[in-house]
Amino acid sequence: MSDCNISIPFTDSVSGALAKAKAAIETQNGTFNGDENSGNFEVSVFGNTIKGNYSVTGHTLNLVITNKPFFVPCSTIESLLLKEIS
Repeated sequence: MSDCNISIPFTDSVSGALAKAKAAIETQNGTFNGDENSGNFEVSVFGNTIKGNYSVTGHTLNLVITNKPFFVPCSTIESLLLKEIS
């Protein structure tokens, strides 16, 4: 299975965008670790684990989903993240 590479532009500050991402993950009882440069996250959705890493470049949050359920397309994950973060 290939990774999902997702780039999410944001207009908020880096700390503000990461706070939104962290809240979205932790609301689902997941973990979000890192700083304003990079980190990782893990969340369980419907009993399936989604894991990934992130890095920040300017006003873009770059995510690499390294583990996801096979039946969930990258586009679905990207759409949900865009609603939460941008």
